[in-house]
Amino acid sequence: MSNLLPDSAPGFDQPIAVLKHCHDRIRKQLATLEKLLPHLASHGADEEARQAARAVMKYFDQAAPLHHEDEEQNLVPMLRSSASGADADLLAELLPGILDEHRQMDGMWQDLHEQLAAIADGSAAVLREHDVQRFAAMYRAHMEREEGHIAPMAKRLFSADQMATLGQAMQQRRGITPSAAPAAPAASTGDAVASLRKDYGQASLSENDVAGDPFVQFTTWFEEALKAQVNEPNAMSVATVDEQGRPTSRIVLIKQFDPRGFTWYTNYNSQKGRQLAANPHAALLFFWTELERQIRIEGRVERTSAEESDKYFHSRPLKSRLAAIASAQSEPIANRDALEQNYDAVAKQYGEEPPRPENWGGFRLVPERIEFWQGRRSRFHDRIVYTLQSDGSWARERLQP
Repeated sequence: MSNLLPDSAPGFDQPIAVLKHCHDRIRKQLATLEKLLPHLASHGADEEARQAARAVMKYFDQAAPLHHEDEEQNLVPMLRSSASGADADLLAELLPGILDEHRQMDGMWQDLHEQLAAIADGSAAVLREHDVQRFAAMYRAHMEREEGHIAPMAKRLFSADQMATLGQAMQQRRGITPSAAPAAPAASTGDAVASLRKDYGQASLSENDVAGDPFVQFTTWFEEALKAQVNEPNAMSVATVDEQGRPTSRIVLIKQFDPRGFTWYTNYNSQKGRQLAANPHAALLFFWTELERQIRIEGRVERTSAEESDKYFHSRPLKSRLAAIASAQSEPIANRDALEQNYDAVAKQYGEEPPRPENWGGFRLVPERIEFWQGRRSRFHDRIVYTLQSDGSWARERLQP
C-alpha cells in the first residue's frame, strides 16, 4: 500500500483538467481502500494500515467535498445556463442522478469514516467489505458518467472567459488568490518534485495587502493554508543552537498561536529543551509549497505555565500521553523492543489517567521579527518583514528578494 509521489497537477487555467485530476486521485484512494481489506485480514491495524486509513480519511474528508462543491456550485449552473437543444435535454436526464449520487456517496462515506477512524488510531481492524465495494462501485460509475458526458460538454460549450471564471472560483474555494498577472500553473507538491527550477507565480504580496499587525496577517495566511488543504499546515521547523553556537533544526507541530506568541509542546529534557534552557532564542519556519509561501519567525522562548501544559497534555489521546512518559526523548536506547517495553510498563502503571510529567510541557516563542514571503516569478519574490519596536509596536518594511 506504499504511496507514490503525487502526480503533477494541471493549473486552474485548465479547470476541466483539474476536475479530471481530482477523479484520478479519487481512484487512487479507492484502490488504497480496497487494498486495506486483505491487508487488515493478514496484518491487522499495523502502522501501514493506520497510515493508509489516515490518507483515505484526509482525502475524502477534505478534498472530495471541495470537488463536489466545484461541480454543484459552479460547473453545473454554468452548464445549465449554456446548454440548449439536445445538450439541455441530456443535462436534464443526467444531472438529477449525478447530484443525488453525491448525497448517497456522502452518506456511505460517513459509515466508512467511522470504521477507518478506529483503524487509524489502532483501536480496531475491521473494515466491512460490502461498504467498501458499494462506495467504490458507485464512485467509479459516477466518475465515468461525468467524464463521458459532462466534461466533454463543458469543453465544447464553455468560452475562454467561462473557463477562466470556473478556474478562479475553484481557486478561491481552496483559499488561493489568483494573481493579477497572467496565472502560472497552480503549485502542487508534485510540481516541486518534478522541477528543481520551478517558477512561482500564484500570487503577489504588497505593503497594501498585509495587515498592520503580524498576528492578524499570520492568522489570515494560516486560515488560507487550511482552506487550501496544505499538507500539515501546522508543521514548522524549530531551529535552536547549542553551547558552541552550532545550529540544530527539527519539525514540530504548532499547537497554539495568539498575540503572546507561538506555542508547541515537548520534553524539556530533549535536545531542543536543553538548548533552549541554555540559550532561550529560536527561529521558526513555516513553508507551504502549495501556496508558494513561507513565514519566518524569530524571538525569545519561554515556557508555558504549568496550567497550560496540564490542559494540553490531558487533551491528547491516551496513547500519546503514555508515550510522553515512556520516552526519554533524545536519549539513546538499545532497540525498539526496549522502547515498547517502557511503554507497556507505563501503560500498566498509570492505566487511563497518566499524569503530566514535570519534564514535559510547552514552549512559547515570543516573536521579535516575522517575515512573510510570497514566491514570485524569476525568483523576484515578495518579502514583507515586521520588526518589534521598543514601545511594543511593529515596524513593517519590504525586503529585496
